[in-house]
Amino acid sequence: MSDNRLFKMLYYLLDKERATAPELAAEFEVSTRTIYRDVEALSSAGIPIYAEPGRNGGIYLLQDFILDRAILSENEKQEILTAIQSIFATGYTGEKELLTKLSAIFNVNTRNWLEVDFSRWGKRIYDNSKFEILKTAVIQCREVKIVYENSNSRRSTRIVQPLKISYKSKEWYLKAFCMKKQGFRIFKLNRILELELLENTFVPRPYPEEKIICNRHTLK
Repeated sequence: MSDNRLFKMLYYLLDKERATAPELAAEFEVSTRTIYRDVEALSSAGIPIYAEPGRNGGIYLLQDFILDRAILSENEKQEILTAIQSIFATGYTGEKELLTKLSAIFNVNTRNWLEVDFSRWGKRIYDNSKFEILKTAVIQCREVKIVYENSNSRRSTRIVQPLKISYKSKEWYLKAFCMKKQGFRIFKLNRILELELLENTFVPRPYPEEKIICNRHTLK
C-alpha cells in the first residue's frame, strides 16, 4: 500500500508541480506526518524531492525530473511502452493519450513499429465492425442474432448469448450459449456472415472451458 501511494504521490507532483503536505494528506487519506515520512522515503531512494516550509513553501520535485531515471531502467521503460502499443495494435479503441502521456513522463519517443491486423484482405471494415458489435454484446450481456455458415457450407440463423471472444490457433472465435440448441457452442468469427445486436439481455453463465462442447468449425 505504501509503495503504491509513493508512486501516486510522484505522479501527482509531476502533474501539479507543487503541493502542500495537508493537500497530499487529504488526497491520499493519511496524516501529514505520514506524508513527510513518504517524502523521506522517496528522498532516500534517490528521488529529487524537496519540502520547503513557510507560507509559499510546499513539496515539489526537481524541475525536469524524469520518473523512470530513478525507478525504471531503459529496457523496462521500452517494455512498458511496447506492451501498451501492442494493445492498441490489436484494435483496442481506448484512450491512446495514455501512450503519449507515458512517453512524455519517460522522456522517450516511441516509434510506431508494430502493426497487428486480424481482418481478411479487403474485409477490414466489416471485420472490425463485427468485432466491436460482439465486444459490446459480451460486455453489456446482450443477445445477438447471427447467420452462420458451417464447414459444410450450410447456413443457419441463431440467437446466441455471447460470453467470450477468444483468439486461438491464428483464428478468432466466439464462445456463446446457443438458444436454439440450448447449449454452449464455439463460433468461428469469419463464418459469421451476418449479425444483429438485440435489446434482450441475459445473465452470463460460466463457459465450461474444460469440456469439448462441439467441433469448433461445425454447428449441429
